[in-house]
Amino acid sequence: MRVDFDPQAMPTQDVYRLLTAVVVPRPIAWVSTVSSDGGTANLAPHSFFTISSIRPPIVQFTSVASRDSLRNVRETREFVVNLAPEPLMAEVNASGVDFPAEVDEFAAIGLATEPSLLVKPPRVAASPVALECRLHSTITLGDGTLVLGEVVHAVVDEAVLVDGHPEIGLLRPLSRLGRNEWGTTVEVVPVDRISYADWSRGERG
Repeated sequence: MRVDFDPQAMPTQDVYRLLTAVVVPRPIAWVSTVSSDGGTANLAPHSFFTISSIRPPIVQFTSVASRDSLRNVRETREFVVNLAPEPLMAEVNASGVDFPAEVDEFAAIGLATEPSLLVKPPRVAASPVALECRLHSTITLGDGTLVLGEVVHAVVDEAVLVDGHPEIGLLRPLSRLGRNEWGTTVEVVPVDRISYADWSRGERG
């Protein structure tokens, strides 16, 4: 037996709890930005995150309600998506604290920065991957704002590369699940895609 839910009739918080419990796992965009005057760095996790396009290379994250990340991106038109790795789970979680806008999250949490190559926001030095982005556009959707950024530079720590390709077991990315649950990389199962030609021949894996 299935249980029916009516999102239109449910309180907003209940809809949030339902969707974030079933749209899983969700990768985390650990977004670094700077204030418009360049004086304060901001770092925050956003778990509504994915790829939008390859040509041009565009990634997207959604800022629910108004956050410092969103204001900074709109004003400076730049941001960095840092990979959120398992060894930094405590720091990723701490960066979600509702610090006042004038607080530098890197300093508050005790995270070292490194300069980006093409944009002003710094990278998380301990993160194995950073995608430097320039704002493509934003779209307001109800209580959320979709932020699309063109990746203008990418950097990957050589320690997580195998034959020049990022290796999931070395990246150890975190993900968000429902409630206060987080996901780690436990088991990876390689499955090849099936072409129609193979399917027609009965080669279905």
